[in-house]
Amino acid sequence: MPVVRRSKSPTTTVRPIGRPLRAVRAGIAVVVSVPAFLVAAVMLGAYVPAIPKAGVIGPVLGGQYPFHMALFALVCAALGAVVRYTGLVRWGRTVIVVTVLSAVSALVVGGVQFADARRAGVRVAYGEVFSQIGYPGTAPDVTTGYATREGEELKVDAYLPAGHADGQRGEGTVPAVVLAHAGGFHTFDRGDLRGTGRWLADHGVAVFAVDYRLAGPGRPTWDKAPQDLVCALGWVEEHADRYGIDPSRVSLGGMSAGGTLAMDAAYRLRSGGITSDCGAAPRPPASVVGFYPGTDVTDMWQEDVAGSRDAAQLFTGGTPEQYPDRYREVSPTSQVRPGLPRTLLVVGDRDRSARPESVTALADLLTRQGVDTEVRVLPFAEHAFDDAYGSLTSQTSRQILLDFLTTAPRPASTAGPA
Repeated sequence: MPVVRRSKSPTTTVRPIGRPLRAVRAGIAVVVSVPAFLVAAVMLGAYVPAIPKAGVIGPVLGGQYPFHMALFALVCAALGAVVRYTGLVRWGRTVIVVTVLSAVSALVVGGVQFADARRAGVRVAYGEVFSQIGYPGTAPDVTTGYATREGEELKVDAYLPAGHADGQRGEGTVPAVVLAHAGGFHTFDRGDLRGTGRWLADHGVAVFAVDYRLAGPGRPTWDKAPQDLVCALGWVEEHADRYGIDPSRVSLGGMSAGGTLAMDAAYRLRSGGITSDCGAAPRPPASVVGFYPGTDVTDMWQEDVAGSRDAAQLFTGGTPEQYPDRYREVSPTSQVRPGLPRTLLVVGDRDRSARPESVTALADLLTRQGVDTEVRVLPFAEHAFDDAYGSLTSQTSRQILLDFLTTAPRPASTAGPA
């Protein structure tokens, strides 16, 4: 019987053709995971501000842009589905779960802020929520100088209601507000107020956004900046007829450090603790407004949040130990007494700089002295919550401000000093 020989098949080498694919899948997973977990960290920080780093950026991004964050999270969830499709099932599923939870948490923030806006009577401009993520591109109706100090011309931007341009009276007189910008007493300028200024003017309130002398190394302005606001108030009162303003309804206000200056100047005008160095002292303002203001400059120095210690030292020229009288004079809490102008205080519940408990404590002090005081704490809002012009917190705060400036004061309280 013939022997059938079987030839040995040649040995084949298996090439690692799966490695490039695995590398591509891993790269896709990493690229998708980074933004997915970043948006999760942002939303976690929005809910738990005590978390380091995430608690700083979370209230800013999550609080001002919740719907943007929700959309971003959903895009990341879709990319997580791509990761799952490539074969990394568990990892893709994890990304999807994390990002969907982030989207839901962002929508909850937006829902809470929307409910707060509705309670405040806001007619929400939905398009602006998505399109106006910074300051709007608008310009004042008039820009002119209101005083010259130490060789520096201090200017005012006027935002005027329809029919109240320079020299026009319109139909009757309108209320007005002099606003001081934020910036820790040493930076920024009146242009930051253009969004608020134009919106209020469109709703019947004349706005005068003003410069004041900024502090710098070796140039403290604790005794200068409040005087500048007094001069600006006097200038507006002098030009009331020119712009069709009711001189009995001129208010003084500001944001952050500007709010601190406005309250300090207004309260001291009413008590006789400050006079004008640019003419006759103006009448005290009809009311005063502080958006996320520093209520006590000594606290700013002690707490040292977001550069507040440096700001306090530049402003006063030293520490509270060196200049206790200066710190006391420029702190609104030190000026509380009966008979002060009605006051509006607005702060975010996530504010690390102007802490809501400090602002509400000032409101309590004022109320106990019989001062007509309104305080509003906005949900999921950090410092400078109105920087994002179209955000729900910004729209809400503008409506609160408009209502305050255009509503008659409540009957005087019979409460006396605590």
